[in-house]
Amino acid sequence: MSKVIIDNAIVDDVWTLVASVDAEIPQAQKIIVPLKMWASKPAGLNGKTVGVFLDGADDPSALAGDINHLPIIAVNFPTFKDGRGYSAAYLLRTRYGYKGELRAIGDIQRDQLFYLKRVGFNAFAVRADIDIEAALRSFNDFSEVYQGSVVQTSPLFRRRQMTASAS
Repeated sequence: MSKVIIDNAIVDDVWTLVASVDAEIPQAQKIIVPLKMWASKPAGLNGKTVGVFLDGADDPSALAGDINHLPIIAVNFPTFKDGRGYSAAYLLRTRYGYKGELRAIGDIQRDQLFYLKRVGFNAFAVRADIDIEAALRSFNDFSEVYQGSVVQTSPLFRRRQMTASAS
């Protein structure tokens, strides 16, 4: 069974990814399907626990009406240099209020994890050739950040102002 990082822990991946709308729906109970398949609601999804994955060109607003019913949303990064998934994650967490598992999939490498977490991802399926233990340690690469984010909403200068006024 493959491993993923969820909430800073390495765990077994219990989800089966259906990679394309043309793929057969597997027998697995927990599946992640493409947005287009999920939107068409094929009969094969009945009785399963279903999550959705977004590709770079998919609009996260398509999930807005059902956001609280999805146990997992995966965002695909087809290449390391494709940054559209960062925006999708940020929108899902901030604009649409998604609270469930938000997983980065695709070409996920150690160097991205710290930044992916800052925009709202809490789960990561790193590439098979990446040492997952080393990847887990990447969350400690930086001790302080300047900008605000999903995980730290106030930028550093505001946090310093709050500390100074409390003294």
